[in-house]
Amino acid sequence: MAKLVFALNQSLDGYVEHEELGPPDPVLFRHFIEDVRGLTGMIYGRRMYEVMRYWDDDLPEWGAPEREYAVVWRSRPKWVVSRSLKSVGPNATLVAGDVAAAIRQLRATLGGVIEVAGSELAGSLAGFDLIDEYRLYIHPVVLGHGKPFFAGPRSRLRLVANEIVAPDVIRLTYVPA
Repeated sequence: MAKLVFALNQSLDGYVEHEELGPPDPVLFRHFIEDVRGLTGMIYGRRMYEVMRYWDDDLPEWGAPEREYAVVWRSRPKWVVSRSLKSVGPNATLVAGDVAAAIRQLRATLGGVIEVAGSELAGSLAGFDLIDEYRLYIHPVVLGHGKPFFAGPRSRLRLVANEIVAPDVIRLTYVPA
């Protein structure tokens, strides 16, 4: 059975505005390359999927790390939850209709870790008790606005790990209590 993990970068005050947090430093970017390499796949909400489609096409200004990330990202299966999209890109499957049943089926038939990206999607899946783990990458930035990491209240969580993954960035790992 696969484990569903919701993981995103966030500010100290709990927002996940990726543009305002800025690009990751080289150590953190290497961490993300290796993290994606170990995933069974990723589940995206529409907005996060559209952000991540950036990695579908090679850009001339990319260095070796960006090219490596793109190759790894493209190689992983993706499931995109959307009511508005009619199609998705390479190595991606559109999930519509009974999302909870579709994700339960994925979870039951696959092994390893499937990462969930998108706070609203994660909030919805958490409402069906489908999120097994939360990984918060805390950056030393206070934004004061934006989309929160948690979209709505959660049952109590239990801290199971903390790790400095890059200069100034700590990853806190929680599971439902």
